[in-house]
Amino acid sequence: MEILWFLFAVVMIGAVLGPVLLRRRGGIRQVAPGSPDAADPADYGFLRQEELDIRMPGADADLLEVLDLVQRTQEWRAASQLLAGTETHGELRWQRVQAFAGAASLELQQRPGGVSGSPGGQWLRVWRAEAPKDAGGAAVHAEFLVQQAWRTAAQGTDEFRIILEEAKEACAQAALLAPGDPIPYIIELSIARGLAYPREEFEQLWLKILDRAPAHMGAHLAALHYWCEKWHGSRDLAYGFAEAAAARTPRASLLAALPLFAVYEHMPEVNLVRGFYESEVVTKAVEGALFAVHAARPDDPMLAHVRHLLVFFLVRCERWAEAMNQLVHVDGHVGALPWTLTPDPAESYALYRALAVAGYEANGGSPATLPH
Repeated sequence: MEILWFLFAVVMIGAVLGPVLLRRRGGIRQVAPGSPDAADPADYGFLRQEELDIRMPGADADLLEVLDLVQRTQEWRAASQLLAGTETHGELRWQRVQAFAGAASLELQQRPGGVSGSPGGQWLRVWRAEAPKDAGGAAVHAEFLVQQAWRTAAQGTDEFRIILEEAKEACAQAALLAPGDPIPYIIELSIARGLAYPREEFEQLWLKILDRAPAHMGAHLAALHYWCEKWHGSRDLAYGFAEAAAARTPRASLLAALPLFAVYEHMPEVNLVRGFYESEVVTKAVEGALFAVHAARPDDPMLAHVRHLLVFFLVRCERWAEAMNQLVHVDGHVGALPWTLTPDPAESYALYRALAVAGYEANGGSPATLPH
């Protein structure tokens, strides 16, 4: 029976990737690794797969420096200072809160503690105990509880609900410490999804965020999940939410890319129809995301998120040169959708990167012709 399942898997993989790998005109011809004809991503200055950083979607040197210091010394003050010096209503502070919470959660998973020593992430507990009125520490703690619920407890169980209820209380405490800060409410969006808030309650929460940060891309991505078909909405509701946000987006905002995320959230698990990637809905969403990327500030912290998702769709659409143009900007960091939803984000990203390089070269491209 195992061999039958193996053969079925091979057939399915071939059906999905075959149309991408082989085309009768201008296609990609597979060759053995090491062959003189093999496309090599290293020729473009791309990092080797084992060198890719899966912790974040793009570079943040200050965050990496502080994370290394905190994890090495178990001292929380550098993290507090970094968050205190990061603009409250922007995307960067939200990403840094997520990163600190994720680091503590991962530490705890790797070192749960016990008789052999203290548990991982102890620096966050000390932070909360020694600085209970620190708004940054309160936000990190609330996000830590959310990540713990989704990471360690099965959805729908009592344990899952108990942790999320504790996280909800932590969000309320964080909001009291910083009344104008949108982050406690953004964190609560994941709690709303997990605890299945009624729509009226969810919309009241969303209004609090809009009052504080109406163009916050990270908040819109978190809210989009609630409206998706697999959670508490539908395809139409999710598309409507994304398209409304894109329509009211100010210039230089990445919200114009939100419909592409809605399309991704409603893709079939296995798609054998090539025409899907040539459909109007996909084409329109891709063009909107490309427009958003072109208009965005180069230092927008959410820019890498959009570029990574564009790589996925542009490769599937066989728009090789455009995929390569995105790869030039994001290579090295792969902590973003869609790679983070796979067991090995670096491997998934490297596969699509290799397909982009192969398709680019099969159609006359080379390192010399790729703008940087």
